[in-house]
Amino acid sequence: MTVEHFYNEMTDAAGKVRAHYAAYANWLAEMPPERLAQKRAEADALFHRYGITFAVYGENAGTERLIPFDIIPRIIPAQEWRTLAAGLRQRVKALNAFIRDIYHDQEILKAGHIPREQVLDNGQYRRVMQGVDVPGGIYAHIAGVDVVRAGEGEYYVLEDNLRVPSGVSYMLENRKMMMRLFPRLFSRYRVAPVERYPDMLLKMLRSVAPTGVTDPTVVVLTPGAYNSAYFEHAFLAQQMGVELVEGQDMFVKDEQVFMRTTQGPQRVDVIYRRVDDDFLDPLAFRPDSVLGVPGLLGAYRAGRVTLSNAIGSGVADDKSIYPYVPEMIRFYLGEEPLLHNVPTYMCRKKDDLAYVLDRLPELVVKEVHGAGGYGMLVGPAATKAEIESFRRILVEHPERYIAQPTLALSACPTFVESGIAPRHIDLRPFVLSGEEVQLVAGGLTRVALREGSLVVNSSQGGGTKDTWVLEA
Repeated sequence: MTVEHFYNEMTDAAGKVRAHYAAYANWLAEMPPERLAQKRAEADALFHRYGITFAVYGENAGTERLIPFDIIPRIIPAQEWRTLAAGLRQRVKALNAFIRDIYHDQEILKAGHIPREQVLDNGQYRRVMQGVDVPGGIYAHIAGVDVVRAGEGEYYVLEDNLRVPSGVSYMLENRKMMMRLFPRLFSRYRVAPVERYPDMLLKMLRSVAPTGVTDPTVVVLTPGAYNSAYFEHAFLAQQMGVELVEGQDMFVKDEQVFMRTTQGPQRVDVIYRRVDDDFLDPLAFRPDSVLGVPGLLGAYRAGRVTLSNAIGSGVADDKSIYPYVPEMIRFYLGEEPLLHNVPTYMCRKKDDLAYVLDRLPELVVKEVHGAGGYGMLVGPAATKAEIESFRRILVEHPERYIAQPTLALSACPTFVESGIAPRHIDLRPFVLSGEEVQLVAGGLTRVALREGSLVVNSSQGGGTKDTWVLEA
């Protein structure tokens, strides 16, 4: 299917409004365009006032940008969400089982389901984690799974984010903004709440504290105010009622982590870290890091502190491992995947590379370690020069890339400068794994605001929408 033919979330192929959008479509038809424009301007002003921004790397230090917020929600019916949520829980269970396995018995490698070198030579595989037990055997406590809709409306998993997945604060703030701008709308719909996410997150973090700790101290570790997601770090710490700390605020003594307070050192039991592995401990990883805590790895390996997510979790969200997730589900859970992967060509394979090179103008090519929409080629939107440049890179370093068909991402009505028009979207639900695997009914819907664009990342000009999951 080409990107010109896409599934519309609000209307069917005949232009008829889908049942779960009916009440909203009636309301929207009665809303004057100037009123919508006024509400959008009000939302922008409020986001600026509340400091709901993100920093963009490469710009002057301190530069912040507003993530564009679209005032037309994405609506998901209850049964559709139940199916999607079941698939997400299944997938994250299997991913956690995989991470535990590769750092212990490596049964899936011995069985030959995944090539050993794909895991053990992966840049995200951390040998220091081999044999390390973590509470409950849970490594990816917080997962942001990117889901897209294509074809006749089928959901596909585009990628798994298990390192330091971001965006949940925007999910929460988008809902608060919609309720403030359009309070009467929520009387027409029974929209499932999302505001309990911080409580769920805190409960989960406390549940994975080190053995024997009954009243754990939880902190959020941030790289600092210049990080692109700093607003989210501060927001989640405030919402959970825990301390927001930087590496310099903590120290390790006798394999125990402490934070400095005005009342003296206080023991830290659980660290929700928003700092990448390489920067967590200058004694173990990058010696030039000023973001981490010297000795943190030793305390972690000794079982004296929990890191969420675990060191080494990133190997499971690497794009070169992504094609094997359906096999993980079969191997660890004995089940068939409820959600499908996007068909993926691994350029390290000779036949796959030949196929990709022959069809570059049709495909999306991604770096296996890439993120944020960078380091990728969207074939149908690329120039001949860009395609030829990428071809040379692929021939030289095929192992660094995967390729996928250019999916016809579903589109949702969006209020843009020209009025209401369809724009392509994806969805990032957030899955929490502690004593149970759970998620709030919703997620962050990202929207490609440029006409025809398939890149939804905020750093690449994308915006966000509120996601309404209807209660039955």
